[in-house]
Amino acid sequence: MANSKYEYVRHFELADSLLPSTWLVVRIDGRGFHRFSQSHNFEKPNDRRSIELMNRCAIEVMKDIKDIILAYGESDEYSFIIPKTSNLYSRRASKISSTVVSLFASNFVMHWSEYFGTDKLLYAPCFDSRTVCYPSEKILRDYLSWRQADCHINNLFNTTFWALVLKGGMTEIEAEEKLKKTLSKDKNEILFTQFNINYNNIDPIFRKGSTIIRQKTQVTTISPRNGEPVTRTKLIPTAVYDDIIGQEFWDAHPELLEEKKKNNNHA
Repeated sequence: MANSKYEYVRHFELADSLLPSTWLVVRIDGRGFHRFSQSHNFEKPNDRRSIELMNRCAIEVMKDIKDIILAYGESDEYSFIIPKTSNLYSRRASKISSTVVSLFASNFVMHWSEYFGTDKLLYAPCFDSRTVCYPSEKILRDYLSWRQADCHINNLFNTTFWALVLKGGMTEIEAEEKLKKTLSKDKNEILFTQFNINYNNIDPIFRKGSTIIRQKTQVTTISPRNGEPVTRTKLIPTAVYDDIIGQEFWDAHPELLEEKKKNNNHA
């Protein structure tokens, strides 16, 4: 940046470096997505096209920002996990948040037609973003457990609500009134006795949300030198639909919480 008499204005910028040696979670949320889903005729209770598009956006973000080790998404939100040892963008909160959310939103628009076909995007989607520090692996896991528990609670309610409306002939007001003060067991009972729906048999992508991790994958490319196929093992961001509250997932992927020496000094 060239020196000039106007350069003093830089002193008005606030330092926003995040605490060192803490896990960083960037959570993005859709803004006004209730209206957005109505305007674009999303299927009820879940629109698989929308979920798979959100997953695609998260995967593209992870391809671009290598420091992200895991992402978890449900409904219109996604959380991206950056390890304690990362020095991504010198841990500047505004730069990390703005980069992740802008990458996500631009991919949402760019890949819309791949998932929604001839259903046109009527107006631009909007997402907000925040970055939060978590000091320990336990608190990080509690955060992810909170989001997955939220996914379960919301999806069980929505599945029951829309069954009452679409299959039970109730109005939305009537269905909401019926479900007031009901517990999970009550909703499961309604689904099973009235609609023959076993909630546990519903696709895990809806019940558990989507977790993106880097999995070892065999990738075959054509060598530019001799035109021969070359197969290599690469870590590819991939969606799984597992229980991340219990211990089994973390035992299967111990590398996610391992301390790693990194020296990432992105500008």
